[in-house]
Amino acid sequence: MALDLRGTPYVNGGSDPAGFDCSGFVQWVFAQHGTRLPREVKDQFHAGELIDRDEVKPGDLVFFQTVSRGASHVGIALGNGQFVHAPSTNGVVRIEKFTSGYWEQRWFGARRVG
Repeated sequence: MALDLRGTPYVNGGSDPAGFDCSGFVQWVFAQHGTRLPREVKDQFHAGELIDRDEVKPGDLVFFQTVSRGASHVGIALGNGQFVHAPSTNGVVRIEKFTSGYWEQRWFGARRVG
């Protein structure tokens, strides 16, 4: 389902397919599968079980420290070091790698929920 939303525009505060921010995207996708998550990234970071980066599986939440200290960005792991998320930069839901470049340097942690 998350992959079907690729190309959806980034909207600050957005929480539905008309437009998402990162935590709204994650919350909406999980809600479609019966899992309730908090709305804010910092609160989502406390949901579920903390896991090591090398234990990340598809469906896990991956967190990054970007605009403020602590977890400030979230996406959904896809496997092979990839995740789907709603970034404000270039403004659409898309797939990127968390194992290299910008995201690797900002890795904050991962959680398994549900």
